[in-house]
Amino acid sequence: MLESHRRELTAYCYRMLGSAFEAEDAVQETLIRAWKSFDRFEGRSAVRSWLYRIATNVCLDMLGSAQRRARPMDLASAGTPSQVTAAPVPLAESVWVGPAPDDRLLPEHADPAELTVARESVRLAFVAALQHLPPKQRAVLVLREVLAWTAAETGELLGLSVASVNSALQRARATLTALGPAAADTLAPTDEDQLALLTRYVSAFESYDMEALAKLLHEDATLSMPPLDLWFRGLADIREWMLGLGCGCRGSRLVPVAGASGLPSFGQYRPTDDPGRHEPWALIVLEISAGRIAGVNNFLDTERLFPLFGLPPVLLRDEPAELVG
Repeated sequence: MLESHRRELTAYCYRMLGSAFEAEDAVQETLIRAWKSFDRFEGRSAVRSWLYRIATNVCLDMLGSAQRRARPMDLASAGTPSQVTAAPVPLAESVWVGPAPDDRLLPEHADPAELTVARESVRLAFVAALQHLPPKQRAVLVLREVLAWTAAETGELLGLSVASVNSALQRARATLTALGPAAADTLAPTDEDQLALLTRYVSAFESYDMEALAKLLHEDATLSMPPLDLWFRGLADIREWMLGLGCGCRGSRLVPVAGASGLPSFGQYRPTDDPGRHEPWALIVLEISAGRIAGVNNFLDTERLFPLFGLPPVLLRDEPAELVG
């Protein structure tokens, strides 16, 4: 019975914590605490509400001494390829807002409209914006705006008055409005235009055709590479990077993933000295706006991310790049 709530609790904890790995840990701790204390559960609230109360406390404890997770764009101004004179030093995983598999976040049985809303609420930009809120404000906003809890239900869970909940929600909304997280189209598997765009992206990337790739990107598109803190903005700098220090990606193969944080995504495998073997390089998460790609997020921690997303540890010459997840 407790296990049946894992997926929605994972989505909640991911929004709160900004990390798929921390969200998994938080949910596991939540279920363990619930299981250990179930004989003392008095049934005065629904099991679901009780679990959310435990999950919130677990998340608040984890956030107590943690630094705010961010995206590279939150930490520094855009760089230029010419500024990169040495191999960048990776920063710790705890610095970054990272992607999470859709199949661990989204409801199993939902209509297309509900799935669109759910995907929107786990987008990288939205989750990163949530991290700017104080932890209790973050919980209030997620419970009220995403999960549609009433002010009374939220207040009971957090130990706040209805007036305090409404005040916290107002401040949280103001902060998000000021931040203005960039809009992006979520993954839409039945959208023919989006599918065509992604097909052209795979073709351009795998053939390393910069002219074709440039036609798919917005003029001010961004390219980031967590856990590296450098990022670039604009077609010229992206092209220069990919043809310069990033040229090791030439000859890569892409494996589609069934959604990362609500967005289209691919596992990237770079060629090796063995012409029949490609090895993991990045989880690519794309942000699309107005029919073009606005952001290319390359998450390089393949040792942890590829198993999380069910991606194979290696691609051999004759293996098809089939959808994963």
